[in-house]
Amino acid sequence: MTTITDVEKLALDLPEQERARLAANLLESLPGVLSDEDEGIEEALRRDADLEANPNQVISLAQLDSQIQNRRF
Repeated sequence: MTTITDVEKLALDLPEQERARLAANLLESLPGVLSDEDEGIEEALRRDADLEANPNQVISLAQLDSQIQNRRF
């Protein structure tokens, strides 16, 4: 019988992008128990769906850091 510990270990062994997708899917499967007054959750789900539809938009953290540094100078 698979336990939550087994599932967690398997999930943590996934590559980052697959863990993010799994986390988003799990969160989406839960009932809305928190208020979303600023529509932040809706926006996050919309962005997640957009990235899944257009994976070429994904950039690494290093690329993001570089873009931020370039804007500062």
